[in-house]
Amino acid sequence: MKDKIIVVEGDITKLDVDAIVNAANRSLLGGGGVDGAIHRAAGRELLEECRKLKGCETGEAKITKGYNLKAKWVIHTVGPVWRDSSVQEDEFLARCYRNSLALAKVQGIKTIAFPAISTGAYNFPMDRATKIAIKEIKNFLLKNNSIEKVFLVCFGISAYKMTQRILEKSLED
Repeated sequence: MKDKIIVVEGDITKLDVDAIVNAANRSLLGGGGVDGAIHRAAGRELLEECRKLKGCETGEAKITKGYNLKAKWVIHTVGPVWRDSSVQEDEFLARCYRNSLALAKVQGIKTIAFPAISTGAYNFPMDRATKIAIKEIKNFLLKNNSIEKVFLVCFGISAYKMTQRILEKSLED
């Protein structure tokens, strides 16, 4: 498992993987943070394809081409807005990972990169979100061998160190 889940610090739009996951808003038409960065890097065609998808519900995922990205595919998923766990945010976040990985499997994707979904403007606590992400990715990889590598892409060195620490601890369990 240790060689299948890799933590990296950097720009998800520059990774040479089969698919990157976009922490999108419900419109899928771009926004701030990683969503805006992916739309800018992919180019206008991504926005045009996203318009045809007619949005996406929280916890669900949809796929488009990667256009000007190194990644051939972009999997768009809508994470929950953090509201002190009163509206089952943990389950909605877990669904983001499960549905994104299921789409990747169907598409034959071998390498995939995830940002820290919902931890930016949606204010999901980073450590809690990371534990959910790792749990869902591990559960998927234990039952499926279709995906060879999953990258957890961190924005900033403190997020990288925290994610690495949580991953190492989860691999000991």
